[in-house]
Amino acid sequence: MEGVEVNIGEAAARSGVPARTIRYYESIGLIAPSARNAAGYRLYAPREVETLRFVQRARSLGFPIEQVSALLALWRDRGRASADVKAMAGAQVAAIERKIAELQGLRDSLEDLMARCHGDQRPDCPILADLAGEGEGQRGEDETGGRPEARPRQVPPRAPEPQAGQLARVQTREPTTTTTRPAISSS
Repeated sequence: MEGVEVNIGEAAARSGVPARTIRYYESIGLIAPSARNAAGYRLYAPREVETLRFVQRARSLGFPIEQVSALLALWRDRGRASADVKAMAGAQVAAIERKIAELQGLRDSLEDLMARCHGDQRPDCPILADLAGEGEGQRGEDETGGRPEARPRQVPPRAPEPQAGQLARVQTREPTTTTTRPAISSS
């Protein structure tokens, strides 16, 4: 039934927001505290479930909590200017583009390190050396005047490609998706 208040489990199922996250959103004031029944259980009206869906969609688009709060205020304000909403969306696109550029740089760095790694039985590993800061970016004076960016990059020889019939020894791991959620206090 669409006009009936539902408990937190049903609100979570209908909105796609986990019950713990709903409680968190209430605790930080993103959404209003729910009504309670005589036994003290949370009850959510259809409009509150709709608000949770709105929050879930905004979060799925990467909007931070502070901006979700502002978007909620604009959504509730029938006298709003759509230019305000569009400006917020544009700022979010710019933030996503910055993050994409950062991730592409990380990918390029890792691909470069992988290309320099022999990936065989030898213990020498340019990936581990880079992570340990060995050979590059060391502080201190040297023949380049102490400027790390002026030092020539030491690139180990590239590992030969496996020949037909040979298998490269590579450990693989299935990609995983993680979701970071703030700590939640139970109530």
